[in-house]
Amino acid sequence: MSDVDLTSETPEVLDLPAPNEGEQGTASTAARTSVARWYAVQVASSCEKKVKATLEQRAVTLGVSNRILEIEIPETPAVKVKKDGSRQSTEEKVFPGYVLVRMVLDEDTMMAVRSTPNVINFVGAEDRRATGKARGHIKPRPLSRSEVDRIFKRAAEKKTVVKVDLTEGDQILVTAGPFKDFQGEVIEVSGERSKLKALLSIFGRETPVELEFSQVSKQN
Repeated sequence: MSDVDLTSETPEVLDLPAPNEGEQGTASTAARTSVARWYAVQVASSCEKKVKATLEQRAVTLGVSNRILEIEIPETPAVKVKKDGSRQSTEEKVFPGYVLVRMVLDEDTMMAVRSTPNVINFVGAEDRRATGKARGHIKPRPLSRSEVDRIFKRAAEKKTVVKVDLTEGDQILVTAGPFKDFQGEVIEVSGERSKLKALLSIFGRETPVELEFSQVSKQN
């Protein structure tokens, strides 16, 4: 890191772990620096990318881009199996409904985040009012270093997830394997394992069979 200009009005921004990680800066360092930490922000369903783009623009407009430093949506590769059996490459969000923001927490940056359309709130602890009769505001809780490492490690693993447009109760046709041309009903879907279970009529009896996503197609 370059030398700190103590005469500058803009403080140096340091990355420090959350308080519970046990790493504290010295009093002299804290006096002239701002602490940038990662925070989780809950957003409306399927609005993660919209929030990211809007907040990046608002940070510049509101003059806090030097304190809202990064906005991330951790994702892993995914393959979506369509009804006709074709496959489409896409991305699977590690934590749907959340955006991660590395920022210096102060009144201006909190306002910038909270007032962004489709943002619900920070993840944190409720700061209850003294009377106890009304709900308090959410006090943002910084993610610990171990939490941040775990989240981004999971995204970096690049383990492909297979998604399929199938749910319990759907009718399917087996298109490959020993049960080819059998028809049945889906009773369980396991996206992590890229498999499903279906009831197939075998010798006149309904029998649960485990199948790969690639072995079936959805029937109308």
